[in-house]
Amino acid sequence: MSRKLELIVLGILLIFTVQFIYMSSTTDAEYGGADGEAEGVINEITGGTYEPIAEPVWEPPSGEIESLLFGLQAAIGAGIIGYFLGYYRAKKKYENELGYKGKSKSEGDRHSL
Repeated sequence: MSRKLELIVLGILLIFTVQFIYMSSTTDAEYGGADGEAEGVINEITGGTYEPIAEPVWEPPSGEIESLLFGLQAAIGAGIIGYFLGYYRAKKKYENELGYKGKSKSEGDRHSL
């Protein structure tokens, strides 16, 4: 990486860090997902008579563990998708470089006897 690019990346990280610290210290925002909001809206619409039809099989002991499991699930999914995208990209690259498109019909017929 060139020195100029390193300075640009460092500057961008510094700007975002300062902005994050400023926003965190001046606002009273809470981190929350849309799941809790949906239940509140349903209770408003139904007049508070909402009864869930199913209960969770296992509930994590805390919100932090729930977030950890969600992040882990996302990371595993991204890893699987990245693996297959890389695999097919490399396969296409080597096919183009070597001119190899798989077995020809005559070659496959000879080996199947």
